[in-house]
Amino acid sequence: MAVVSESSRKALLPSFLYAAPAASSSPSFAAAAAVGVRGVPAPSLAGPAVWARSPREPAGKIEMYSPAFYAACTAGGIASCGLTHMTVTPLDLVKCNMQIDPAKYKSISSGFGVLLKEQGARGFFRGWVPTLLGYSAQGACKFGFYEFFKKYYSDIAGPEYAAKYKTLIYLAGSASAEVIADIALCPMEAVKVRVQTQPGFARGLSDGLPKFVKAEGYAGLYKGIVPLWGRQIPYTMMKFASFETVVEMIYKYAIPAPKSECSKPLQLGVSFAGGYIAGVFCAIVSHPADNLVSFLNNAKGATVGDAVNKLGMWGLFTRGLPLRIVMIGTLTGAQWGLYDAFKVMANYWWSCSNTSQVMVGLPTTGGVAPTPAIGEEQLKA
Repeated sequence: MAVVSESSRKALLPSFLYAAPAASSSPSFAAAAAVGVRGVPAPSLAGPAVWARSPREPAGKIEMYSPAFYAACTAGGIASCGLTHMTVTPLDLVKCNMQIDPAKYKSISSGFGVLLKEQGARGFFRGWVPTLLGYSAQGACKFGFYEFFKKYYSDIAGPEYAAKYKTLIYLAGSASAEVIADIALCPMEAVKVRVQTQPGFARGLSDGLPKFVKAEGYAGLYKGIVPLWGRQIPYTMMKFASFETVVEMIYKYAIPAPKSECSKPLQLGVSFAGGYIAGVFCAIVSHPADNLVSFLNNAKGATVGDAVNKLGMWGLFTRGLPLRIVMIGTLTGAQWGLYDAFKVMANYWWSCSNTSQVMVGLPTTGGVAPTPAIGEEQLKA
């Protein structure tokens, strides 16, 4: 039997229906080439038939709303939220200290200067471990459960009402997801704020968590859960509903081609732009509660009334807001970009031969309004 080269072997394995290549003197070569060609019967082979998948043929595709789909969305949430929040730790550090000690940290630039002088460059990433772990857990629940609840509430409403009241579906789905996500986030958020705003308290999570529990007990880790819900639920409702709406408007008014005809890089660019715009709205809506969370997690035994008395209503709404708009806008844009990039790459499979890869990604989020179902009466008409 003739020896078939690697390039010839690949030529024998097309993507779906096998096509006959150039003639060869080898009988086995010609027989293999004829297999699967429409209208050409496969000749009988003396030995056992060996079937191999084409390097270009997808090994599988994740179905929408299947367990694998929700697992991919959960993993995308981990990557998008955990990595982005960890990256902006320096901004978060300055923002928290401006909220807690405005006399010392008077502005963004002076805040960075004070931290650099007192703690050095390494101090800018203090608290990055609880940030990474906490927001990874939050992202998993936020995005995974959002996709679940959006589908769940749409099924309850039915196709017609899901299309008519789609914004309410986005709001309800995101709020439900965030309730669960904040339960996962709250302990790490409490430790993070204490490590970042109390110099000398701890170096990070490994020594900060035991100290926190020793001082306030395990219940103390959830002392800020109500303000956290107050910050994160409006934030997430705005984040998802405004993102879906902005992206739909971009495809409707700014891009002449339908979303299905746009390239994946363009779709990911739209995801980032829509996410950034949504992030600005998120920062404004959730900022008063963000000030409360920072105040309560920094001061032992503090109450919401103490925070209002010390910060004042104006300070509650505005202290640290410009920095948070920049931070949350960039953060939210990056999160949506990473999340949708992960979804696009979710079906990235190795072929059986492990010599090539196939990408048949999930669609990016938003941009297509739900289509109401056509009733029997309309069909008869």
